[in-house]
Amino acid sequence: MKSREEIMKILEAFDLTGSFRDAGDLAGCSHHTVAAWVAKRDAGELPDDGPERRERIIDPFLPKIEEWVERSDAKIRADVAFAKLEALGFAGSERTVRRAVAEVKANHRRGRRRVYRPWIPEPGMWAQWDWGTGPSIDGRATLLFCAWLAWSRHRVVIPTWDRTMPTLIGCLDRAMRTWGGAPTYWLTDNERTVTMDHVAGIAVRHPEMVAIGGHYGITIATCVPRDPESKGGVEATVRIAKADLVPTSANLREDYGSWTELVDACEAFMVEVNDRDHRATRRAPSSMLAEEQLRLHRLPERPYTAVFGETRRVTWSATISFGGVTYSVPHTLCDETVWVRVDGDKIVAVHCPSSGPVEVARHARSTPGCPVIDDAHYPARPARPLARQPKATNTAEAEFLGLGAGARLWLVEAASAGTSRVKVKMAEATQLAALHGADRVDWALGHAASYCRFADGDLASILAANPPGTRRQAAEGHSLQPGTGAWEGFGR
Repeated sequence: MKSREEIMKILEAFDLTGSFRDAGDLAGCSHHTVAAWVAKRDAGELPDDGPERRERIIDPFLPKIEEWVERSDAKIRADVAFAKLEALGFAGSERTVRRAVAEVKANHRRGRRRVYRPWIPEPGMWAQWDWGTGPSIDGRATLLFCAWLAWSRHRVVIPTWDRTMPTLIGCLDRAMRTWGGAPTYWLTDNERTVTMDHVAGIAVRHPEMVAIGGHYGITIATCVPRDPESKGGVEATVRIAKADLVPTSANLREDYGSWTELVDACEAFMVEVNDRDHRATRRAPSSMLAEEQLRLHRLPERPYTAVFGETRRVTWSATISFGGVTYSVPHTLCDETVWVRVDGDKIVAVHCPSSGPVEVARHARSTPGCPVIDDAHYPARPARPLARQPKATNTAEAEFLGLGAGARLWLVEAASAGTSRVKVKMAEATQLAALHGADRVDWALGHAASYCRFADGDLASILAANPPGTRRQAAEGHSLQPGTGAWEGFGR
């Protein structure tokens, strides 16, 4: 049977030559064939769908193939169908079966093709979010949080290390603050951080998500499970972000050396896609966002508390444990609760008093067994290890320490030197202070500590050698300073 193209070639040859034989020679067929198709054209009987279909060897088995395609939901393979047909007595080739199976599958899909109704978004109404696999940094996998504001087509891409609840809330808060307001609806997948279960086809929301919606004045909706086509806008955002940000042989992007490089790349990507004209609107999303902001809801000044991470109780050593690692926080927060989250390659601790959230600590992320302690989080420590300052515990000690800094230095040095009868010598110093004055005795005690003179009578000896009002100074005749007499002959 001739195809549609062959029939048109035959008729064209006849119109050109006006002879059945000449047209047959040009078309490569018999002149009787030319005469038959010319007669059908003159009678208006040319087939609309091409030549009539001739009976095939597979035709008696088509109902069985249709049954198998229907039962398998068009997943049966042609080779499996061929083996089954051979058992039923089919004597044709596997090629014939492949063509028949492909034809039946095409008809099956044609009757079940999904019909899409055009979606016309309203300003300030819808936003969508989804997750994509990001690049690896030092062998550690990352994720890309991708958000899409439906009317303006404005995109936000945020790199993260995980997709836990605090991370998700932080990304949502940052996306909405980037847009300058909150939409009415957020649409996403049925991940565990959003939907806990499905009962009779109804999604059971995570209570934390319900609380977030109440805080920001938004409604979080989810699409039909395993149906990414119902949120195609953000799916396209994920696909474009991965194609541009994840290093491949197609984009020739080099591997990221640090977390900061990935953050900078995401920022540059958002500027690029939001400043160029969108294919559907013929306008830049950044300019359309300025119009959509008028329809967005106002954001609360303070973000939802879970955006700060997970709660931790501060121990009496002014430390918290996060990820199996000990981190320090200011000692004034002992026995208080702080929020801890991962921000890039940093660990951030936030305290939320009644006056508002305050960041209290930021550490480089560490590994278990390597605690991170900041000395600035603790009171001032002595310059030397285990150095202690004397404190009076009775009246005699108070009178001695009251003499001054020299007395304190003498006590510390005498104790370090293992001096005997320290209390007796302290009492003698107090008696000498009544005779010579506290300033002179304190001065003498300081000198005794400096020169390690802690024996009996050393303090009295120092006082006797330095009576009040005297100042010992070496005379010129006994000075060790060399003179200038040897310079007299210079220049002569």
